[in-house]
Amino acid sequence: MHISSEGIGEGHPDKVADYISDSILDACLEQDSSSHVACETLVKSNCVVVAGEVTTKAKFHTNAVIRQAIRDIGYTYPEMMFDADKVFIMNLLTKQSPELNDTVLKKGEEVKEVGAGDQGFFFGYACNETDELMPSSYLLAQKIAQKLSQERKENHVNWLRPDCKTLVTMRYNGWEPIEIENIVIATQHSEAVSQKEIAAFCRDRVIPAVIPAKWLTKNTQYYINSSGSFLLGGPEVDTGLTGRKIIADTYGGWAHHGGGAFSGKDPTKVDRSGAYFCRWVAKNIVAAKLADRVEVRLAYTIGGTHPIHYDLTTYGTEHCDLEKLHEGVRQVFDGRVAAIIEKMDLRRPIYRRSTQFGHFTKPDLPWEQTNRVDELKRCCR
Repeated sequence: MHISSEGIGEGHPDKVADYISDSILDACLEQDSSSHVACETLVKSNCVVVAGEVTTKAKFHTNAVIRQAIRDIGYTYPEMMFDADKVFIMNLLTKQSPELNDTVLKKGEEVKEVGAGDQGFFFGYACNETDELMPSSYLLAQKIAQKLSQERKENHVNWLRPDCKTLVTMRYNGWEPIEIENIVIATQHSEAVSQKEIAAFCRDRVIPAVIPAKWLTKNTQYYINSSGSFLLGGPEVDTGLTGRKIIADTYGGWAHHGGGAFSGKDPTKVDRSGAYFCRWVAKNIVAAKLADRVEVRLAYTIGGTHPIHYDLTTYGTEHCDLEKLHEGVRQVFDGRVAAIIEKMDLRRPIYRRSTQFGHFTKPDLPWEQTNRVDELKRCCR
């Protein structure tokens, strides 16, 4: 079996759009935890367009938040058209539909239930290949992109620029990773460096820092800026939209995806909170050693407070009775929308942290906690 997974750098236009959307969401939640936000972003050339629906008591300068988000990513180079201080911003954000707002809140001041902001189905995945309980090919592709960012920002490799993409193809024997067949890196750069220098830098400094040597063999092939120079990148040459990197945001093709994007959405949007919940459940199952890998599935109807579908598959890797596992999961993990938001404390400004290099594996985020392992084990005895 051969699996290829992609990693996306923070300067890729789609991820720029995601980060702007989540920065606006966090700005709302910092002041008003009950904010309802659905923010979409488009970036192209020297323009940023934000559109969507926001209902919040928060007061802030949207343009300042957008410029800071771009600055965080690193688009501050004077030679670039897309620059934090120079971009033109069009703000098309309006208030949320009152009908949808009432559906989500269920009306009343004392809200004991929260209805799903839309219908949808969601998936979460975990496996025991890595310490992060994620598939190896996907995790390594993201780590290469993250390492390039670290070299640019922390180690001041001045010729690196923010835009990059990576790809890792791993060969498996059954479920066991055996070797990396190829590594693809496309990284934006300045004119001050040659293609030979870029290739040497990636092979000698970036790749060995994040990929275990046992998976790099004589058969491993490297494709580094294989199309030639990559001087122009980011929104200057490519359009970016919120939510276009949903596979790179999740499991790199290893699991199903419900189709809904995450960024720019508050936790009443189950596209986001439902998928985070499923990852939380899946990770605790694998951490408890009740299965080697698992995919958790969830579905809601719009306005519904309880899931209309809630189950899992272990691909035959379970280490306990499957009926007990299904029952234990439902006992330990409450799938009501309100319970998901409460148990993971999702009405906080934590979403900028989730946006870059995949929404999973960051150990401080609530859906990455393995804090239900003992309860699950007791249920599955």
